[in-house]
Amino acid sequence: MRKLLILFLVALALPAAAGLVYVVDAEYQADYLVYVVDAEYQADLLVYVVDAEYQADEDGLWYFVDAEYQADFKIYYVDAEYQADLLVYFVDASYQAGWNASSELEGRLH
Repeated sequence: MRKLLILFLVALALPAAAGLVYVVDAEYQADYLVYVVDAEYQADLLVYVVDAEYQADEDGLWYFVDAEYQADFKIYYVDAEYQADLLVYFVDASYQAGWNASSELEGRLH
């Protein structure tokens, strides 16, 4: 029973597994600092912007919300690659979305 309780508490501490994203105005407000790269091969994550919240159910499928309280995580776009926690490239189709390489954030940004 104790192990189950510990497992439950650890699961609560993990970021939500949905891609509802809010763009903040200041770096310190963000959960992740994001830099948009020019080419697909440079990205950690290939992102496709979906049309509805329920579609943001896999890594790389993001839905941008209008209010911070609606978001699963908050991002701030940085001006330089070295400042970023995450390098993204926006793709044209949902089947292209996902990780280019293994990441510690895998499974946490969808």
